This record gives sequence, structure tokens and C-alpha cells, in this order.
Amino acid sequence: MSQQLALALASTIRHDGNGGVADDLADVGGLTTWLREHAEPLREYAAEPEPYAGTPDEQLRLDVVALRRAVRTLFAHAVRPGAPSRAESAPLLPVPDAIDQLNEAAGRLPVRPVLGWPDESTPTVAWRCAPADARLRLTAGLARAAIEFLAGPARTQLLACPAPRCVRYFVKEHPRQAWCKPSCGNRARVSRHYQRHAANPPAASAEPPPQ
Repeated sequence: MSQQLALALASTIRHDGNGGVADDLADVGGLTTWLREHAEPLREYAAEPEPYAGTPDEQLRLDVVALRRAVRTLFAHAVRPGAPSRAESAPLLPVPDAIDQLNEAAGRLPVRPVLGWPDESTPTVAWRCAPADARLRLTAGLARAAIEFLAGPARTQLLACPAPRCVRYFVKEHPRQAWCKPSCGNRARVSRHYQRHAANPPAASAEPPPQ
């Protein structure tokens, strides 16, 4: 789930469908919607049944946007020598600063293992955090998911989508995958077709038009 959550956070910067870039976290309402849509992976990485049960506010939005900036910085670093995403809502951080930011956020929340062993069942381990501010649980969970993804094998398959206007990162799932989704592949093929015809327009006919 670390891949799902890290990519979802990075993908809150996206193509808006009209040639521009949209930010799904541009306001508190957008953050509220995003948290609701990604509740399941957030439960795992925030080490709490409800990673953020309160009402999101502007400070939480700023905290999450700052983490996103660090994640997108490290995604751009990870895809080298390939090209990074074409658009960012803010300039990228220096890589050491982005690493420090993720490590600091992840380390703000102590987590402990809790053993469970119901009768006649297999023992299980659940991770629980010490009582802490809900904001810390959320940002720590996001940072930990990003760290786990960046340190794992899927990082080597991370790419920036090369389709026109797309600004998403994606993990290459099979050798022939070149775009983040089929619609981007279609758009890329249409763009190439247009460019070829623009560079080589059909020759004008020398015959006079019919009378």
C-alpha cells in the first residue's frame, strides 16, 4: 500500500483537461475529499483505526502540501536519467532537504507492535502509535508510506508520464507500458500523428480543378 499512497499524494498535482495543471489540495475541501478517498491506506500507515477523525484545517493542508513537495522532489530524483514531471505547483526542494523533511515527519510519532493471539488462532501483530495529535498521525503516516516506497524495489520502475500535458508519475507494471493510463497513450499517438503531418504537408496537386 505504500506505493498506492505515495503515488496518490504525488498525483494530487495533475493535468486539468484544459491544458493546465490542477491541484487537488488547493483548499481544505479538496484535502477533506482526498483523505476520505484514501482512508484505507491511511489507516495502515498512520497506525490508527482513524488516522484523522477531526475536521481538516488550513494548517493540516499546508503540512500535507509540504510533504507532497518533498515526495515529488524525490520522485524527480528517482526517475533520473529520465525526465521528471513537466509541471510542479512549487519549485522542487534540494534533495537532502526533501529527505530530511520526510525523515523528520516520520519520526514525530513513536509506534509500537501489539501482539494479538485469540484462542485457537494464529498470532498477529498490529502497530499502534502512542497518543498524539491527529495531525502528527496523518503526516507521519504519509511520510512513512513515501519512505517505504522510495526504499523498495518498485522505485526502479517509477517514471514520469511522457504524454502531452500529463504531469503524473506512475510505476511501470509491465515491460511495454509507456504511459500512466491508456488515455495518455491515445493522446500521445494523436500528437505524434499531428506533428508528422504538420512537418510534411501533402503536396499541392498540379492538375487544374475540374470544370
